[in-house]
Amino acid sequence: MYENRNLVRRILAGETHIFEKLVRNYQRLVSHIVFRMIPNEMDREDICQDVFIKVYQNLSNFRFDSKLSTWIAKIAYNRCVNFLEKKKIPLFDDISEDEKAVERYAGNDPCPDEYTQARDLKKLLQREIDKLPIQYRTIITLFHLEEMNYAEIGKITGLPDGTVKSYLFRARKALRERLESKYQPEELWK
Repeated sequence: MYENRNLVRRILAGETHIFEKLVRNYQRLVSHIVFRMIPNEMDREDICQDVFIKVYQNLSNFRFDSKLSTWIAKIAYNRCVNFLEKKKIPLFDDISEDEKAVERYAGNDPCPDEYTQARDLKKLLQREIDKLPIQYRTIITLFHLEEMNYAEIGKITGLPDGTVKSYLFRARKALRERLESKYQPEELWK
């Protein structure tokens, strides 16, 4: 937290080259959100850049009432929502019966074939997660990849903690059911 305060203070004091460090620190977070919410690859890069422009422009308004990562993630989320609304892309689709979900794959230092299987499973999971409604895949990404808690995700998405918890449960269930309907267990857990 202190490091972030110092970083923000230095940027606001005119050391604009330090902003590069802030971008490097939060690039992965922003990419995770944008890449989960925005379907078009060309738009993704523009939106990621827009997010950091907004961060820079509004940095003086950040008061450390929340984590810097939560504040930046909220800017990314809102930018994506605004883009999708402008493009008339539905933000939350109904889940059809065949859309299902999976529990996270966890492995220990794999040998080469385990590594290959894990990589293939990761790609398969990614494809299936990308088919989930935008809010579900965003919440799964923030919870599992960014390791944020319900309160942080709620601040970003503007949803109550209970709704975040419910959506995460539904997303996992949908992903698990989707995988179980499309794949044999041995295809998933070789």
